[in-house]
Amino acid sequence: MVTFIEPRILKGFRDFLPPAEIARRTLLEGLEQCFRSYGFVPIDTPALEYADILLGKGGGETEKQIYRFSDKGGRDVALRFDLTVPFARFVAEHRGELSLPFKRYHIAKVWRGENTQRGRYREFTQCDFDIVGSDSTAADFEILLIMRTALLSLGVGEVSIRINHRGLFNRFLSRLGVREESVEILRTVDKIAKIGREATQDLLAELLDPDKAREILRFIQVKGSFEETLASLAEAIGGDAPEVQRLALLRRFMEDTGTAASFVLDPSITRGLDYYTGVVYETFLHELPDIGSVCSGGRYDNLAGLYSKETISGVGASIGLDRLMTALEVLGKLDTRASYTQVAIACIQEDAAGQYQVLAGALRHGGIPCEVLLEPGKLTKQAILAEKKCARWLVIPGADPLQDPLTLRDLNNRTNQEGLSLDQLIARLH
Repeated sequence: MVTFIEPRILKGFRDFLPPAEIARRTLLEGLEQCFRSYGFVPIDTPALEYADILLGKGGGETEKQIYRFSDKGGRDVALRFDLTVPFARFVAEHRGELSLPFKRYHIAKVWRGENTQRGRYREFTQCDFDIVGSDSTAADFEILLIMRTALLSLGVGEVSIRINHRGLFNRFLSRLGVREESVEILRTVDKIAKIGREATQDLLAELLDPDKAREILRFIQVKGSFEETLASLAEAIGGDAPEVQRLALLRRFMEDTGTAASFVLDPSITRGLDYYTGVVYETFLHELPDIGSVCSGGRYDNLAGLYSKETISGVGASIGLDRLMTALEVLGKLDTRASYTQVAIACIQEDAAGQYQVLAGALRHGGIPCEVLLEPGKLTKQAILAEKKCARWLVIPGADPLQDPLTLRDLNNRTNQEGLSLDQLIARLH
């Protein structure tokens, strides 16, 4: 008796049927087009790295989430948990081959053994884009502008990009006398959107005393407009500072480009990962804020410092494709076609398959995605199959497919247009 293995997949991992994968690919194509339009170039890195490469800058919570094991050679290896740390290794290793500032994008899968929830999985795709080798505020702004441009181009509706500066927060913690606990404080504040202000205050009170916890919560409140919040932050840290000047210049760039309405200065945005040192940001959808941030990132002054003596600053962001797809699906804005086929060619006689492919080749050459149906049968059944493949049109060849007039059936309204030449058919389908 044959024993079958039960088909199943691991928790937090997924198969993608054609409609979902086509939707993914459509989004990715849109993102790549946006990145390339700003002069960014693609790279790739291995899915598997030495564990010390990945954990050198992550640490903490990252070590609990990482997929880590010994390979057959006894090496301590791990699956990448994001694309930023491998990029730091990449920059250090290939510095002599890169012209700075270097603008890259990297779209690939990453793995984290964390709890699953709506829009969050253990295997997921990240879309990263970074500028390394420039400390310019213009580089910060270009990343912010790409975030806005990319998301709007995907049809997600209005977005709110909430920005802050880690340096401002660290200056405030120094004035408060708790700079040594900054890493834990930052990670705690980073949870405020998930657990709320009261729970955050309780956690801070466990790290510090209750009065200082309350002062931190007051500091991270939005005080009104971008300018009003910035003035309040400057006052809280004791006056003007380079971080204040950078945020003010970013605001000017936003106004110059007519994009200011998409950005909010939010002191509660801290980004819990250790490698961020400057401007940080998260992006929320106006129509579905509860889904969480769909794009986040920030500036890192010396991410490659663990792998190289050369100090190389950078700034970048990451779009969470899976969470973004979940949001678009909830909003009814996800393209869920089951096929790329626009036109199907009916199979009238099986021995004419070669001629049908010649006919299809002419349509494809004209830029029309086309599929040849492989088995003869009633035209009604072939039309139903074509509709299942999401084709709009069914081409019905004559006895001589390359010489006889062709019939074009509109599968939407069930009407036929007969007596078409191949040129007329292509013109009609364009």
